[in-house]
Amino acid sequence: MTALYTALPPYARALDMTFVDEIDGVPVIGMPFADRVQGRPGFLHGGAISGLLEIAAIAAIHQALRAKGSDSNIKQVNVTVDFMRGGLNQMTYAVGEVTRLGRTMANVEARAWQEDRDNPIAMGYMHYLIKAKRAG
Repeated sequence: MTALYTALPPYARALDMTFVDEIDGVPVIGMPFADRVQGRPGFLHGGAISGLLEIAAIAAIHQALRAKGSDSNIKQVNVTVDFMRGGLNQMTYAVGEVTRLGRTMANVEARAWQEDRDNPIAMGYMHYLIKAKRAG
């Protein structure tokens, strides 16, 4: 894991999310199953899955911006989450993929899975406004 991936926001830490791997230089976020992320008995809560997707998307967009030499701020504009199947009582992973990185907008797709990356439990589609930091 590179030194760039050292800190997660408090929400992610509250759900025990961690950086567990990289795929093509983009961090993979892991979230263990626990009472705090359980919805109906034995299954992940949809909000926890959505939060994991959001954290993965944010990590991906920050990585893409850094690769361009940018330290711009981002602001979430829109989120759509598609739930494919219930998340079970096991480790869950997510990774984001920046599908478009323009000057002022970025589109990110995030995928959450458990045992098989090719069999996602949910997909997230997010749009971000990119705002350059003010000088001075």
